Amino acid sequence: MLDAAPLLRDVFGFDAFRPGQAEIVEAVTAGENVLAIMPTGGGKSLCFQLPALMREGVTVVISPLIALMRDQVRALQEAGVSAGALTSGNTPEETDAVWEALERGDLKLLYMAPERLASGSATGMLRRVGVSLIAVDEAHCVSQWGHDFRPDYLRIGALRQALGVPLAAFTATADLETREEIVTKLFDGAAPRSFLHGFDRPNIHLAFAAKDSPRRQILDFAAARRGQSGIVYCGTRAKTETLARALTEDGHSACHYHGGMEAEDRRIVETRFSREDGLIVVATIAFGMGIDKPDVRWVAHADLPKSIEAYYQEIGRAGRDGAPAETMTLFGPEDIRLRRAQIDEGLAPPERRAADHARLNALLGLAEALGCRRKALLAYFGEESDDCGNCDLCDTPPEVFDATTAVRKALSAILRTEEWFGAGHLIDILLGADTDKIRARGHDQLPTYGVGTEYDKRQWQAVFRQMMGRDLVRPDPDRHGALRMTEAARPILRGEAEIALRRDSIRKATRTPAVKTLVSDEDAPLLSALKAKRRALAEAARVPAYVIFTDKTLIEMAETRPATLDQMARIGGVGAKKLDRYGDTFLEVITGATEAVHPARRKLAGRTSGSVYDRLLSVQADLARGETGIDKPLSCSAAQLAKIAQLQPGDAQAIERVLGERRAERFGPAFLDVLRAAD
Repeated sequence: MLDAAPLLRDVFGFDAFRPGQAEIVEAVTAGENVLAIMPTGGGKSLCFQLPALMREGVTVVISPLIALMRDQVRALQEAGVSAGALTSGNTPEETDAVWEALERGDLKLLYMAPERLASGSATGMLRRVGVSLIAVDEAHCVSQWGHDFRPDYLRIGALRQALGVPLAAFTATADLETREEIVTKLFDGAAPRSFLHGFDRPNIHLAFAAKDSPRRQILDFAAARRGQSGIVYCGTRAKTETLARALTEDGHSACHYHGGMEAEDRRIVETRFSREDGLIVVATIAFGMGIDKPDVRWVAHADLPKSIEAYYQEIGRAGRDGAPAETMTLFGPEDIRLRRAQIDEGLAPPERRAADHARLNALLGLAEALGCRRKALLAYFGEESDDCGNCDLCDTPPEVFDATTAVRKALSAILRTEEWFGAGHLIDILLGADTDKIRARGHDQLPTYGVGTEYDKRQWQAVFRQMMGRDLVRPDPDRHGALRMTEAARPILRGEAEIALRRDSIRKATRTPAVKTLVSDEDAPLLSALKAKRRALAEAARVPAYVIFTDKTLIEMAETRPATLDQMARIGGVGAKKLDRYGDTFLEVITGATEAVHPARRKLAGRTSGSVYDRLLSVQADLARGETGIDKPLSCSAAQLAKIAQLQPGDAQAIERVLGERRAERFGPAFLDVLRAAD
């Protein structure tokens, strides 16, 4: 079995594991059944890609996301790993190449969509090609009542048993109920070794805002982040198109994406998003999961997501490279009515609808939170945390007020009108408005008529919205959205509990201030030049830009300005293969010149043996004519110096085996001194 550290450095370009990765890699490599819950951007793919290189045989990776599989295969091939994918998106030539590599026994990672498991021949084929490990990405898709259920995931457990190989399941989105479902359906109830490495994405700034001219709010948010890649999620297909047009008219590079588009048009958008810097995609929730784009700098929701899991997964598309990223989620009463109606009108059994309402409540609680949003988000997933300092409520703590009396008045108006009316009419009653609807129904005779004049209409709208968000009242789909009181409201109505709400007058949105740039003003021109070079290389190779280098790698280049290949090799994300392929090109952008390095020395760039080689070369130059300076010139080849630098022989006999008798006699003692000094 191969050692992980050299592969981590040379193939993937990392000096060390991210938190939690090492233990998972060790368990997967050892052939244990594993369930790993890791945050998006936490490096899940490395946890099965690295063991695949360390184990004998083929690792089959099952993923529901064709675009993601293709991107990961391209990135692995770019790093020198033999990988392939069998998907419906393949060309015949691509499929033939995968089969040929499997027949030769070259392929280490085979990516497959779960739908292929429906074929009766799939198990036999996987057994024949020597599969020794199954890795399951997006394992939460096995949850039948989850937001991403894929029926073919239910076949994976039987496949594991049929092949008799270990299985490693990975996901970023799984509450306790979903984790139990994964264990039951993928591992047949036999508990795998579980790793729960947290859901926190500390680099992502969290923010929510009540809707008030939502199109302008989105345009302002995007304007403050001009030139950065972003995603805007919308609840309807029509809104994606109109909002994309508005962004384009406002000077952005933007396009829309939804399930009603032709397949070719969707592929064009996916390709543009992968390869273009600064593109904004306005999309329904179908977009983004399958695109492994690490440098999305912001995600905005023009409408409230359908659950807290959906929200977490969608904002997780931002900042996968670990650099700062931002989010904003807009919400309003109509969103809450729509999401409640979708649950109530669905086909799920009653207990599942109750669970879905609870999930929506968790999201609404996050939207209407009075304290740190990250603390509330992580608490839902069973984690405790301190105030994060990286959300809108930590930036500006909300002003709250004792809303007990206001909520009682609102509840009284609901009950006295027998729960047959929506917020608009109820607010008119509380304000004492003189409308035909109020007079016709005699609601001007109610005790609650005119008792709420201490607030204006907008303030009452905020109170009702927060009551819906706290699940004190719910829209009733059988009564055309009329508000009905829930059990949670009764203690407040009876005077047994109090409630505080945000003093939310829904002020007109102000233009969002400019965000911080990713690098200093001094380094920004170099970063732009590095991105331009990356874009040119990516277009020539017809691959996404981040397959060449991620933004995070380019930022480190711009800030540290490596002047040699050794220094370049120490940049995160620059592995041996990429150093050899792109090192000179990017050094030239940084320094204006390339470094003349012998190929044997180039292979040692960034390693301790590289500096040993340099000292051996210097010693050799001093002794080229012997200690007296009058002997016949003699030298070692670059390959011989590299071999000594790598093997670091500990005695004269071992050096003689590499150099031969004549060279060992002249250089051996001095070379041994260099090697001892390097220990």
